Amino acid sequence: MTENWDVFLMPYQQAVDELKIKLRSARKEFLERGEHSPIEYVTGRVKTIDSIKEKMQRRYIAENVLEKDMQDIAGLRIQTQFVEDIYEVADLLHQREDLRVIEERDYVTNSKSSGYRSYHVVVEYPIQLTTGQKNILAEIQIRTLAMNFWSTIEHSLNYKYQGDFPEEINDRLKRAAEASFMLDEEMSKIRGEIQEAQQYFTVQKKNKNKTSQDNENESVDK
Repeated sequence: MTENWDVFLMPYQQAVDELKIKLRSARKEFLERGEHSPIEYVTGRVKTIDSIKEKMQRRYIAENVLEKDMQDIAGLRIQTQFVEDIYEVADLLHQREDLRVIEERDYVTNSKSSGYRSYHVVVEYPIQLTTGQKNILAEIQIRTLAMNFWSTIEHSLNYKYQGDFPEEINDRLKRAAEASFMLDEEMSKIRGEIQEAQQYFTVQKKNKNKTSQDNENESVDK
């Protein structure tokens, strides 16, 4: 099955590309209606071949069950402004008819011992190939901007220490995770004021762009 990795991974790349477009379109929909979008950024990737092989060995995943047992070959990350947005995005995924949520793990309210916080949703997403429909498993991680910053730093350090952090760094990471979550909590307390200010800014920007476009059109007409 995995003799030709390019062929094996192609459907996963298609799934990631399609889901990125759809989720970014959802964000645009909210903004066009003048509403707060729970989706701030959407990124995605397909696991590298080396990473897949390493995880197969570490988790004792046989080749014949790879597609079923490795749920994050296709991975997407949705960043949000507020903790409340995380659960709103999760609800949006449940409401979609073009995918099926099959598993959820809440590391926001139940953080890992390292301090890691994120909401993981595994979905089954159908793609259309020349050979017919294929259902792809994809993991969608939903987290705030602050959680994502912490996770990115922790991930970088993990490459250096291979998960075996010195005690001092481990303690500092945990304190940083706590500080990050405190930031999210404080932002949630003034969420209404922040959203109102952002909507005001958006309306002003639209009006300015419209005025500028009208002036250009008048200039052309003359």
